[in-house]
Amino acid sequence: MSSGRDPRSALGLIGLGNMGTAIAERLLAAGYELSVHNRSPEKAEPLRAGGATVCETARELAGAVDIVLTSLADDDALEGVAAEVASAAKPGTLLVDFSTVSPAASARVAAVAEGASLLYLRAPVSGNPSVVRAGNLTFITSGPPEALERAESTLLAIGRTIHDVGEGEQARVVKLAINLVIGGLAELMAEALVLSETSGVSRAALLETMGESAAGAPFVQYKTEPLLRDDYAATFTTRLMEKDIDLVLAEAASAGVLLPLGSELKKRLRAAVDAGYGDDDFMALFPYLRDQSTEAVLP
Repeated sequence: MSSGRDPRSALGLIGLGNMGTAIAERLLAAGYELSVHNRSPEKAEPLRAGGATVCETARELAGAVDIVLTSLADDDALEGVAAEVASAAKPGTLLVDFSTVSPAASARVAAVAEGASLLYLRAPVSGNPSVVRAGNLTFITSGPPEALERAESTLLAIGRTIHDVGEGEQARVVKLAINLVIGGLAELMAEALVLSETSGVSRAALLETMGESAAGAPFVQYKTEPLLRDDYAATFTTRLMEKDIDLVLAEAASAGVLLPLGSELKKRLRAAVDAGYGDDDFMALFPYLRDQSTEAVLP
């Protein structure tokens, strides 16, 4: 894949949560002409200071750029923004969505885009804001080949890897499957930590050994330092992970398949949210389980 930037492409980014802001910073640092919009306008002000043009509405942004990027929280947000973009964008505008949403909602957005003569690339991401800022974000893409061809240089200005998996909604399914594994890893790490600490093994010893073992996925390494500090500041909240597992289970139901561990993970996440960990990082499954275990052994 080539990595040269097309200087003719004016970019717009809608959605300035933790991921969207980090992506905007990468694009500004790469020298792109960037317009931004966010429902809460105060989040755009630091980017204005960095050279971005701040648009009051998604329609205003869509009418001014060649490529619209979106990084949004859920199905409803994406479908609402896509409708605004389609009503104002020039025919031939490219819509690239980074969000984690259901295949069904994404297919509805595809129909809206087609009706407005827009190109649409599904491009959910694997990584967190620190991964974005390090330039290591991975994109999972699906859509028309010409959409990826136009988006490629922009994506490679943000991250380093693109996995193209089809021409329809395949990227949505792959992203959900990855989050199912990541959520499962978090729960298994929580259980391993509770077991080990209760049995007299230090947290540092377990995490160091685990990180260098066959179980040492990159996720284990990412989470080691925060876990050693009992730091659960969110890179991705427990509430958002629960939302993604809901999407996983809905897709499984639609496909007629059973996901027994996914169903159990949903229960664990819901219980952690109910216990007050909803806005913490989803690795707070560990302190939640630790609290439960302590209560279980109290006389």
